[in-house]
Formats: sequence, structure tokens, C-alpha cells
Amino acid sequence: MTLNIYAVATPFVIVLALAEFAYCVARRNGYYSFQDSIASMGTAVLNQCVNVAVALLVLPLFTRLGQFAPWQLDVSSPLSLVALFLGVDFLFYWFHRFGHRTNIGWAAHSPHHSTEELNYAVALRASVTQRLFSFLFYWPLVLVGFPPEAVLAMVAFHLVLQFIPHTRVIPKMPRWVESWLNTPSHHRVHHARNDAYIDKNYAGFLIIWDRMFGTYAEELEPCSYGLTTPANTWDPTAINFQAWARLIGDALATKSTWDRLRIWVMPTGWRPADLPPRSPGYWKQDGVEVKFSSTELPGIRRYLVFQLFASMPFMLLVSHHASPLSGWSKLVLSLLLWGMATAWSGMLESKRWSLPLELARVLVMGVAVTVWLMRAGAPQAWSALSAAWLALSLTWLVVGVMGPLRPPVAARPDGG
Repeated sequence: MTLNIYAVATPFVIVLALAEFAYCVARRNGYYSFQDSIASMGTAVLNQCVNVAVALLVLPLFTRLGQFAPWQLDVSSPLSLVALFLGVDFLFYWFHRFGHRTNIGWAAHSPHHSTEELNYAVALRASVTQRLFSFLFYWPLVLVGFPPEAVLAMVAFHLVLQFIPHTRVIPKMPRWVESWLNTPSHHRVHHARNDAYIDKNYAGFLIIWDRMFGTYAEELEPCSYGLTTPANTWDPTAINFQAWARLIGDALATKSTWDRLRIWVMPTGWRPADLPPRSPGYWKQDGVEVKFSSTELPGIRRYLVFQLFASMPFMLLVSHHASPLSGWSKLVLSLLLWGMATAWSGMLESKRWSLPLELARVLVMGVAVTVWLMRAGAPQAWSALSAAWLALSLTWLVVGVMGPLRPPVAARPDGG
């Protein structure tokens, strides 16, 4: 049950994202940026792999903790399920607030805010380190008697519901709805970097927690999305670990042992007294918002779109409970998917290393997955599709992408 939620929800999420994308293209509202969307979706593939790994790590811990519960609650009753959902929603508020108000929490959570757009592709750009921190907040539910499997499943279901408010397409709802539900309007405020909106609206499903604890803000002025210090890259490794690198750097640089210990839980942005204040980020020029963009390799867009859709079955081979792959194969495939997202980012930024990396990634992934599926006794059609993807990808990459980038051979003076 715990691992089913993400796999079952994936088709729903993809359909909803494609519907929003088609609507935005038809309306020409500019809500989607190609480069930002590819970076978000590549990061999303990595995050889905991490979600499963974290759940597998946390379940034994929650099971051991559940032994200390004074009783076991029956989650087959609707009342118990509602109570569990409300408990998850309440604890998520505090986890989310922790993620914005402490240095270590922000290091884990900030990758989700690194995009300067807001759409359903953005909703999938989650941090690879955040999920472990989130589970550290849900242990009280196990102690009061909820089964660990039910808690993890409800956390996953709650996470899927949070996908819905990540949109600019849905306008403000009637006030009676806005008063209790975390609507897209409320969540637009949360993702905005406007001074009036920073650190507001931490809600997952119910906005009542923000109203109760003084962190609510209504959407009044237009929102500008992203970090006040922009990531300025599409690289998933940099996006996920920039804030960690700054935090670790400060901990190593300070001469104060006390500051080295407490920097992790101090308010976001706090630095030891013996270090200079960090320069503020710049996301405006002459008062006008400027979003990050890059010069990409020519002719790569169709190839990247094809690879994006092709990556979904590979992701499911890692995340789906019915996958025939072994644990070690899933780990290796996850690393290859990380290389995939890294290669895509390099292609979007015209990095010279990106094409050799993508060529190696396609070759190794195609051969390895085909062999793994054959050895696991998977349906022959699966390994045939993997082999076909490998052949098509190599041909497209070498002939269609790398071929036109080769400089023409200059003719010899003698015409030979």
C-alpha cells in the first residue's frame, strides 16, 4: 500500500500536467518555459526514485516505533482515516514551516522553490533530501496507534493532493472556499518571492493552520516566483545542493565551535558573527523581474521531449511495486536517471560534456535495462521496447543532434 500511491497517482499527475500545458499553449499565456519545464521534469524523475528509497528506509523505523503505541487504531473506519488525514495535514504544516524557517530545513526544501515559474511541472520539482526530513515529523502518528503502513500511505496521498494547487490557471475561488482550503491562490502566495509574501501559507490541504498560527497572506499583488537568490542553472545536482554547500561552507569557515553546532537550526539566512553578511540575490534589473534562461544546443528540443516521455517507464521500473528489477538494479538505474537529468541540463546550457554524457547514459541504460528485463523473466515485449528505444535514441542522438553540430570539413586548396 505504501509504495502503490506514487505509482497509481503517476498517470493522474501526467494527464493533469499535460492538460494544463495544452491549455496554456492554446491561450499563449507564457506560463510554461521549455527550459524550466525540462529541468523540473528531469528532477521529478529523480525525486520519484528517492521517494521509494526513503519509504523503504523509514518503514522499519516506524514499525519499531509502533511497538510502543499503547493501542492500535483501526484505519478501516472512515472516522479513523479522517483523523489520520488531519494529523498528517497538521504535522505537514509544521514540517513545511520548519523547512522555511531554519537553515537546515531550507537547505532541504529550497530546490522546490528554485524555479521561476508556477505550473504543474514545477509541482514535480522536489528536493531529493526533503522527503527524509518530512518523515521525521510524522512519527507521533505511529506513537498514538496508527499503523506505520497507513501513515506512510497517507503521507503519500497527502503529497499527491498538494500537486493540485501548483497552478496559475485556476483563479481565486469563492471566499467560503478560500477560507478553509489551500487553494491555488493561497499557494501562489507561498511560491512568490515578493517581500509581502515570503514565508507565508505553509498549508498542505487546509489553510486553517496558517490562519490559526499567523502565517496567512492573501493574494493581492501579482506574484513573482522563485528564490530571492536565483539558482541560475538547470543542473539538478546544483539545484539540490547549492544551499547545502553554502551552509556546510559556513560551518567549516567559522572559528566558533558553538556557531558550527547551532548554525543548522538557526533562522534561515543566519551566519556566524565572524563571517560577513551574504550579498543579497538579484532577480530584478531596474525594478523589472529577469528570469534565468540559457543558450541551448541547437536542434535538441524534440529529442529532449522524446526522452522525457521515454523516461517515464524507466522511472516506474524503479518506483513501481511490481517492478521485476532487483534492488541493486534499481539503484544503478536511479544513478543513470540522475546522469540523464544532468546531461539534459548541460544540453540546455550548451555544455561541451553534455553530449558525451548523454551518449554514454543512453548506451549503458539501454543495454543494462534490456539485459535486466530478460534475466528477470519480464514479458519479452518489455525488453524489445527497451532495445528499440536504445536503437532509436542512439541514431537520433548521433545523427540528428551530434551530426549537425560537427564543423564542416574545409576543402583542400587543390580541390582534393
